[in-house]
Amino acid sequence: SLNLNSGGCFDHSLLASLEEIPFRWCDERFNFQATFLQCLAKHVPNIYSAEMDPLLEKQEEMVQAAILYPLECYLFGEDPDIFLEKLQQSGTSQLCGKVFKGGETTYSCRDCAVDPTCVLCMDCFQNSIHKNHRYKMHSSTGGGFCDCGDTEAWKAGPLCTKHEPGASGSAKENSECQLNEEIMEHSRRVFPSVIKYIVDMLIWEEEKELPLELTVREKVDSYYCVLFNDEHHSYDHVIYSLQRALGCELGEAQLHTTAIDKEGRRAVKAGHYASCQEAKEEIKRHSENVSQRPLHVEVLHADVMAHQKFALRLGSWMNKLMSYSSDFRQIFCQICLEEAGSEKPCFISKLMLWDAKLHKGARKVLHELIFSSFFMEMEYKKLFAVEFVKYYKVLQKEYISDDHDRVLSVTALSVQMFTVPTLARHLIEEQNVITIITETLLEVLPEYLDKNDKFNFQGYSQDKLNRVYSVIYDLRYVLVSKPTLWTDRLRERFLEGFVSFLRILTCMQGMEEIKRQIGQHIEVDPDWEAAIAIQMQLKNILLMFQEWCACDEELLLKAYRECHKAVMRCSTNGRSREKTVFHLCGHILESRHYRVSADPVSIHLPLSRTLAGLHVRLSKTGTISRLHEFVSPEEFQVELLVEYPLRCLVLVAQVAAEMWRRNGLSLISQVFYYQDVKCREEMYDKDIIMLQIGASLMDPNQFLLLILQRYELTDAFRKMKPTKDQDLIKQCNVLIEEMLQILIYVVGERYVPGVSNVTKEDVTMREIIHLLCIEPMAHSAITKSLPENENNETGLENVIDKVATFKKPGVSGHGVYELKDECLKEFNMFFYHYTKTQHSKAEHTQKKRRKQENRDEALPPPPPPDFSPAFSNVVRILNCDVMMHILRTILQRAVELETHLWTEAMIQMVLHLLSLGLLEEKQQLQKSPEEEVTFDFYHKATRMGSSALNAVNVLMLLEKLKRVPQLEAQKDTVNWILQMFDTVKRLREKSSLTTVAATSVSEATKSDESTQDKEKAERKRKAEAARLHRQKIMAQMSALQRNFIETHKLLYENTLEAQGKEDAIMEEER
Repeated sequence: SLNLNSGGCFDHSLLASLEEIPFRWCDERFNFQATFLQCLAKHVPNIYSAEMDPLLEKQEEMVQAAILYPLECYLFGEDPDIFLEKLQQSGTSQLCGKVFKGGETTYSCRDCAVDPTCVLCMDCFQNSIHKNHRYKMHSSTGGGFCDCGDTEAWKAGPLCTKHEPGASGSAKENSECQLNEEIMEHSRRVFPSVIKYIVDMLIWEEEKELPLELTVREKVDSYYCVLFNDEHHSYDHVIYSLQRALGCELGEAQLHTTAIDKEGRRAVKAGHYASCQEAKEEIKRHSENVSQRPLHVEVLHADVMAHQKFALRLGSWMNKLMSYSSDFRQIFCQICLEEAGSEKPCFISKLMLWDAKLHKGARKVLHELIFSSFFMEMEYKKLFAVEFVKYYKVLQKEYISDDHDRVLSVTALSVQMFTVPTLARHLIEEQNVITIITETLLEVLPEYLDKNDKFNFQGYSQDKLNRVYSVIYDLRYVLVSKPTLWTDRLRERFLEGFVSFLRILTCMQGMEEIKRQIGQHIEVDPDWEAAIAIQMQLKNILLMFQEWCACDEELLLKAYRECHKAVMRCSTNGRSREKTVFHLCGHILESRHYRVSADPVSIHLPLSRTLAGLHVRLSKTGTISRLHEFVSPEEFQVELLVEYPLRCLVLVAQVAAEMWRRNGLSLISQVFYYQDVKCREEMYDKDIIMLQIGASLMDPNQFLLLILQRYELTDAFRKMKPTKDQDLIKQCNVLIEEMLQILIYVVGERYVPGVSNVTKEDVTMREIIHLLCIEPMAHSAITKSLPENENNETGLENVIDKVATFKKPGVSGHGVYELKDECLKEFNMFFYHYTKTQHSKAEHTQKKRRKQENRDEALPPPPPPDFSPAFSNVVRILNCDVMMHILRTILQRAVELETHLWTEAMIQMVLHLLSLGLLEEKQQLQKSPEEEVTFDFYHKATRMGSSALNAVNVLMLLEKLKRVPQLEAQKDTVNWILQMFDTVKRLREKSSLTTVAATSVSEATKSDESTQDKEKAERKRKAEAARLHRQKIMAQMSALQRNFIETHKLLYENTLEAQGKEDAIMEEER
């Protein structure tokens, strides 16, 4: 046996064996693998014999002396220490490759990192250009990898000074950088045996037996009862179970538990098989209860335990060896990948597939091996990634069934491969990785699909969903860098992956439908968090898919067609056949019968919202002109596209009107997140865009009739039956307010690239302006209120200095940003991202400011940017018949003081819509001649509402509105609108007069004069007659004055000169 004597010296039998082993390994007649295994079979069980109370230092000395030192002597052909020292000095790898420990500080450069997963260790960061840039610090969860030296991870400064060519002698191109052929040959002989031994022992399942080649002595009845770590049982529970089962002291139980948590397993009892088996059953019995399964315990033979422990030590030895030379790494990778591509898994695949069954210590060694070998050589990293994707579904399913943390799973390595742009492209093109990931996501969630194949997460497992999120992260990693060059293959595979992703969205479209509770309050709030959490996880992925599609015209059109098909399939299922007909203002709407307050409705519509995102990108790129080639006008069915997002907005309105009180807090929470900064980009904002798409493509009157019908306000704008039910009146008023607000957003919210010609910077600036209109804010408060992109950036720093100035903190408090005065004109009281509280606060702040400046308190909307051509028809809803009827009806109710049928908020919104209409007409008239401007808001607003004797127009109602005492606060706004009416009128007249002067010779033009022109001519004639009449009277008065002065010449000698001046002034005024 191999033992140290009391003096710490090896005995003679050991020395003899040390001389014998290298000699036999060097001899080509001997089979190296057989000889190597004989050596291990002889020494390993003896070295690791005291597993219950090991002397770790002595074990390490014995391992070095008996196995590793002879192995290194044979491998290097000289003293290992001298050889490794020379190898280390000969050069270092350009890649850092440092693997992070849990809690270690990492750094990511916000200016130069390709994505947020690109990080540096502290040494590389301190020696790089990035320490002078904007950066983020993180605490590593463990298992990460320093990206210094990876040119694909950084836009600039990929190398720190330590890893630059020329640093630490790495530029020396001498023979020492390359291993000589003899060492290479020895490596090719040694590595296969070492790797095979490691793999065989790590995946060894027999508890009592070893492989035949490792069995050289008689089997002894020596076993260990081994307890394994899990994430279900607490420290205290394990300690208690060990005390009860083994009868050990508290200190011993704590020692065992700490070792189990650190290494993943621990021998807690040694002895014969029967006693160990009994201990196993006792531990399981004491650890099991109603809510928890028993602890994982196994009985292992002492020799099996010893060889498994040494396999990990050998893995650490290989890990260290590969840090010295690229040649070692390449040979290791080649051997690990032998048989790759065949049906039989190669060595590295075997270890990956066994990962979920390995204990914590074994997993760490395996992952470190992968980091130090495959991830340090780009060629082999690609081949490893191919193997990883090949078994991706199996690995993810095993991880989801496992109970260990993500950082301890081989699936966590995906970030190291999927975020490398060239590697991600290769995996999409050759391995179809997007489709594989999306299919995996569907395959791991089957129990959450209901009978309609829609997700329903009632009674979900939070732990399982947290594991499912890892699959979603992988999709994000693959999409994080958009391609600059598209090949046919990449286009085809990406589209295939996108269609597969649409299947997931189809399962989410309309999921977890809710129905309004009437009568009795809901007994138990349904689970809503899981669906919203998945929506949050998918937010950036949805945006990235849309951005990828927008990179290529052909791809964008094909993706739009596929998404449109998917929306149509979902929209036509389960639709009511019953139709309703709605008449108003001579217009008729025929639609399917549906009421949000009575029928099922869902807040989850990712398919519809993805289509809205693609539509905006079609508009932005100008590709929309070819849309008819891919989706025919007959197939498009815009009313159906608008239907579901509209229902969702109506649901929000009805919740505000307290119609869904009996549905509990779950619905209120969903509505909150629907409009919150974390979700709104792919929920609320896209629903507004879908309504804008509807408004641009539908007849404006039909569009508004549909809005009125879905808001259940058809009766509110016909002859209202008087009611004394205050709740119903309040409910109706809130619904009208909510509907008017949505109409303001549809017409006025144009700060979306593609809806109008604005940039992302313009959008961010507008968000910041409106936040600072509420009050000055700290940097952190602004950041929290802005949506993050796929790189976790808000774009704040790029634009904040253009719109705000920083006010330094005083003695206490913190510094805040204050809005620049020139940006105040951009304030829009009905900004669509304001909550009700923010709206009130911003309005109060701005009115107070204007009052302090001795100005009126009118807060009209700023002139909005022009709609892009695809959305230009949206403005037609402002001057259509139904809109005019809505505006007149509300103003008339206020003027007639029907106090229960209107509110001040309602009047504010009507005034805002009037302002938008007048601003739109003014902008169009300033840009184009009158005959080219078809938008006639002024004409429609000044036209009588009916032919009745008491009929009034909007202008007349506004004049009356000024006299309503309850609306004193709106007087300045009304005056501003009346001035705008006058401005638009003058623009019309000026344009009209110019046109008449230019075409007075044309009789045809005179004969085609409109009714409005005749009215203008009549008004002009009357004005001229009045002017002549005034002139005649003034002349008579002048004559009388002169006669009187002549009679009293002496008295009024000095008066004539003054009178002459006065006459001149009067003439000028006339």
